Amino acid sequence: MFSRMNPTLRGFLIIALIALVVIVLNLYVALASLFVIAQIAFFLAIAFFVYLLWRERRDDISVWPTRARAAFYGGALLIVVAIGAFILDRPRGLPALAFVLVVGISAFAMWRVWRDQHTYG
Repeated sequence: MFSRMNPTLRGFLIIALIALVVIVLNLYVALASLFVIAQIAFFLAIAFFVYLLWRERRDDISVWPTRARAAFYGGALLIVVAIGAFILDRPRGLPALAFVLVVGISAFAMWRVWRDQHTYG
């Protein structure tokens, strides 16, 4: 019967079963701990991915002018600090909007430097 059930309904029933187990066994603290561990793992995975991208392209970046390198690395550092602060503080309202703006402007600055350094003519 379970295999012939609608996949969406089956998924919701599995979620409801997991929620029921958490409530009945009083596993709120364990669930919160797993959530924190998952957040840290996600942050480390993003950092590792960015490191791999940098490692592949560091030879290209090393020949850029000093001002372009400083702007590029400054934007990357600002994004890392903003994401770390967001994970630690969990801002809401205007501070959350400031986080989005800081990350967006920093990413735009990095993209602009990258584009300027790869535009020939």
